[in-house]
Amino acid sequence: MNGFPWAAFALNLGLAAAAALVVMLGTFALAVRRGLHRIVDIAWGVGFTAVASVTFAASTGHGDLERRVLVTALTAVWGLRLAVHIARRGRGHGEDPRYEAMLAKAPGNRNAYALRMVYLLQGALVWLVSLPVQAAQYVPGGLSPLAWAGVALWALGLCFEAVGDAQLARFKADPANKGRIMDRGLWSWTRHPNYFGDFCVWWGLFLLACDGPAAAAVSLISPVVMSLLLTQGSGKRLLERHMRDRPGYAEYAARTSGFFPLPPRRG
Repeated sequence: MNGFPWAAFALNLGLAAAAALVVMLGTFALAVRRGLHRIVDIAWGVGFTAVASVTFAASTGHGDLERRVLVTALTAVWGLRLAVHIARRGRGHGEDPRYEAMLAKAPGNRNAYALRMVYLLQGALVWLVSLPVQAAQYVPGGLSPLAWAGVALWALGLCFEAVGDAQLARFKADPANKGRIMDRGLWSWTRHPNYFGDFCVWWGLFLLACDGPAAAAVSLISPVVMSLLLTQGSGKRLLERHMRDRPGYAEYAARTSGFFPLPPRRG
């Protein structure tokens, strides 16, 4: 692990934490003013973009410029696309039922509880999950075939997210589909193309850090945590618990892969 600029990276960790905190506190202030905490979901992608941008500035003089530009750009494209998509999806809607249910059980002040349990927690997760984005920008030397494989995996993930989201939006926009389960396109191969896409994006960004043993070691926890969140935490498991009682969902689940894309099973 010699050659990795540990002192500069340690300073970067603090700057990245501050960037994530600023995004989340600004979002919290706006949410309280509007009485709508669902906008924190928009801040998720913005937070990663802020961390990547701050790291790019802080890593000047360290690491490979091509890798720094690439990692920052890939993170920003993913994060801002996600933020725009969530903002459009939530336009004109009230509070997210998840946050309504959580805040209904809040002890004491609802906003203070939301600050602790939603905004600060998400800010901490942004900092943790973004470790590959931070560490990769301090890796010296050019991009290896492994790094380019990471770019390809990132691109696959972004494609699954963007195409899956667009297919679902078109499906919901058709009044004839009201009450029906989306089981077309990518959604016929996996019940969660957007979560699978997220999985690919973050393992791809991790591979961009793997040209440096120290960067790989310090950031391995990040894609592991993201994978657990997507499959066991607030992603797949929570959504399926919400969907399981809908008519037709059990049949859909029986013929469609739960996460990794596979050809639909025939009954």
